[in-house]
Order: sequence, then structure tokens, then C-alpha cells
Amino acid sequence: MLVLKRVNKLSTADGTSTVGQVIKCKAAVAYAAREPLSFEDVLVAPPHAGEVRVKITHSSICQSDLYYLLGKDKDPIFPRIVGHEAAGIVESVGEGVTSLQPGDHVIPAWVGDCGKCFHCKQGKSNCCDVLLHNFDSGVMLSDKKTRFTTLDGKPIYHFFGISTFSQYSVMDEASCAKVNPKAPLDKICLLGCGVATGIGSAWKIAKVTPGSTVAVFGLGTIGLAVVEGCKAAGASRIIGIDIVPEKLELGKEFGLTDTINSKEISKPVQEVISEMTDGGVWYSFDCIGKSGVITSALESTQKAGGVSVILGLAADNDKVTFHPSTLLYGRTWTSGLFGGYKGKTDLPGLVEKYMDGTINLDHYITHKLPFAKINEGLELLKESKSLRCVMHYDE
Repeated sequence: MLVLKRVNKLSTADGTSTVGQVIKCKAAVAYAAREPLSFEDVLVAPPHAGEVRVKITHSSICQSDLYYLLGKDKDPIFPRIVGHEAAGIVESVGEGVTSLQPGDHVIPAWVGDCGKCFHCKQGKSNCCDVLLHNFDSGVMLSDKKTRFTTLDGKPIYHFFGISTFSQYSVMDEASCAKVNPKAPLDKICLLGCGVATGIGSAWKIAKVTPGSTVAVFGLGTIGLAVVEGCKAAGASRIIGIDIVPEKLELGKEFGLTDTINSKEISKPVQEVISEMTDGGVWYSFDCIGKSGVITSALESTQKAGGVSVILGLAADNDKVTFHPSTLLYGRTWTSGLFGGYKGKTDLPGLVEKYMDGTINLDHYITHKLPFAKINEGLELLKESKSLRCVMHYDE
């Protein structure tokens, strides 16, 4: 067990206040796209003003991690520590931090939630200026520098501002949600991305109504979470679409009433759904992120009043084309990050919904591994052999 040093107030040459000491710990570093992560010692600097340093206890692996590790984003950044679905305990806080203190149990919240920026004050979406900086940047907002370095002093870049594939990580106060300390960290880490995104897309973005019909394209963790959310919202018919028979069967445990294997039909899936539902479903969800599927999901909804939600993360060069008349009669085509939830504001409530049994996190966890075996966990996800692999970060 790493023994933390007494927190002392320090000052850098440029006068920036910091607290604590540099920590050496294990991290999984991506040095290039499509290469195994390097499990190695790194240095984690103390948090600057407005930042916190978190001891990560558990993390799970999300498809979004794979997306960036495969270099599918527009401007890949390496070397980098990815990971964004985790839970942990605050180790120290920087100057001016008021909402958190050492010992707090937290979920790192990549979506950001400062409550003070232009977008937070407008209240039009859950986007925060902290998120808008972190999404395409590998450095901290306060000074445009990293808090991670190699043992020989070379910078390692951040991911979504939280970089949870490290035993310790520094993040903005706005990107850290304090939660019930009685909640098991190895379970609630799943609320850091996939499960919250799926459930929120049903509850907050689409606003699925009782008695409605639904089609869910893609039955990974996010798709199954959409199914769970639609069932809880009272949908009367939930159709799951996938090409893997095992996923279609598993989806029934989450609430699917009907299944379609799109490899086994002779006509476009939207036509099949239209025939099954008298013109289309009221709500559809793309949980794959491919242009053809996104279009099929839209066209599977009712022409007048149908709602289609895009959740999948498409490759940068994968563009969607459609005729405007597809929306003419009142279809709604929408999307959103993190299910529309704000991290610090909404994650504590989602944790309570897990604690009272409204949300079931246990059935998403198919594998558990020590952090040192992270590359095995990535391979399981690549090969569609896992939903969520939870890693424990015991030192």
C-alpha cells in the first residue's frame, strides 16, 4: 500500500499554488494506435488550483476507449492514458476546491459540470466548458499542461480530462462527482459512462413514455442499458436488433420483447420493423455508430412523431446522408452525450437508484481482472466476449 505524504502547500516558479507531493504509480500508457498498452510506472503531479487527485480503485473498459486506442478520432494524441469509466477516493485537493475533500468517494465525470460557465448557466444541454476543452485536448484546462509524466520527465497526455487507467489521476473539480460512501465502488464505476448513457438516453433524451414501442440497434452495454431504461419507463414493446445471437438472447433478460438478427432477414430492417409495428416504432436508438445503421434507426420510427436517438460513436470519415423529407412530417432526430446527465449534479442520484434497486449494475459485469491485465480486458471487448470487464487497482 502506498503511504501518502503529509499535504503541504507548495508554490511553483510561476506562482501556481499546488498541494501534496508527486506520486509514482502504475498506469496503462498508450504510445501509439493499435498497439498494446504499456503497463508501467508514471509520475502524477499534485493537483493545481481547482483540481483534485483521485486514487482510482476500480475501472471498467468502454467501447469509447477502444475507439480512441484504435486511432479512429480526427486528431489522435499519444502518448496518452485513456479510461473514463471508474470510481475512486479523493487523495488530495488543490487550492480553492470546496465541493470535495480527501476521503470522499467519487465517480470521475468526464462530461464536466462546473455550474459557472456559459453553457452551464444557459441550461440548454449538459455540456460544460470543461468538457468542451477536455474532449479534444490532452492537457489540463488551468495551464494547458499535463499532470502525468514518464519517469524520465516526458509528458503523457490526458483523456477526457480524467484518465482513469492510472492508479492516481488528476482532474478538474468539475469532473468529479461525490457519491454515497456506502455504494460499492466496483459496481458504481459502471455509471461513469455506458450504463448512464444508455439509461439517460431513454429517460432524459428520448423521454420514452409508458405503452410506447421501441427499437434498439446494437446490444452492447449501452444498448442493453437503453433496453433497461425503456422497460423501466413502461415501454410495451422493445425490439432488439443485432447480428450476434447470444446478444439477442441476453437482451431478453434486460427487457427485450422481440429480436431481429439483421443477418437473417431478406429486406431492410426498417421495413421489417415497420411491418411489425404498424408503420414504425415511436422511439429508436442507434447504439453502434455506423452511418447505415443510424439511417435505418431513423427510418424505423413513425413518420409523424417518431424520435430517433444517435448514441454510437462513428468513425471520423463515416458520414450520414439523408433526404430532408425523412423529417418532414415531424420525426425528431437527436443525440446527446452521457444520456443528457450532468456529472456532479446527476451521478449521486443515479448511485442512489442503484442502491434502491431501480438500476441493476450487476448483470453488465461479465469479467473481473486485476489492473495489470488490462490488455486482456481490451481483447475481450474487441472480440465481443464481454459487456463490462471491471478491473481492481489493488496496490
